[in-house]
Amino acid sequence: MSRQEIYNNIFSAKALFIAGILIIPSFLFNPDTELRVIQFLFFLFLAWLCGKKINLIFTFLFIIFIVVFNLLIPYGQVIFSIGIFKITTGALTAGIHRAITFASLLMLSKVTIRYDLKIPGVFGELLSEALYIFSIIINSKYRFTSKNLITELDNMMMELSKVSLYKEQLTDNKEQSMSQKTKLSGFVVLTVAVVFSWIPWIISKL
Repeated sequence: MSRQEIYNNIFSAKALFIAGILIIPSFLFNPDTELRVIQFLFFLFLAWLCGKKINLIFTFLFIIFIVVFNLLIPYGQVIFSIGIFKITTGALTAGIHRAITFASLLMLSKVTIRYDLKIPGVFGELLSEALYIFSIIINSKYRFTSKNLITELDNMMMELSKVSLYKEQLTDNKEQSMSQKTKLSGFVVLTVAVVFSWIPWIISKL
């Protein structure tokens, strides 16, 4: 049995979502960039453990892009300069902090947002569908390059346009998932994941 199959069998979508909600404060309330890097690596490990597709090159480029974007507004001590472009300690530190934050939330969403998530109410239904679309994007099999950008964007939009056609299938899957319970092993894994996620925050307070 693959990691993806184990992930789908021992967890319910609701339990995963609740675990994600419990983990997010431990990350957002942690001001230490170095400790956030540790949390990012942990979330990356969880995504791999769940059998999720991870494009390390895209993730790395995503982090670099955010860091470079923050360097455009320099502040703090100048480390070095290239012409009029200056790299400062303040902008570099803020860029790394924000890049790790976004990358970590992206990895966490891969683990805790699943297509069969069911949230009660009209707002919950809209949120569930929005999260489903988001999960399609972050787990996309598409690989964008300068040569195939338009084609791959078109393919992704075609897939997203089929969401309304998926509703009947999703309803059946959600009804099945509502009867699916998180197994004992699943509760143990989620509990360990939540506890480990809070350890860096606890360290930052010592």
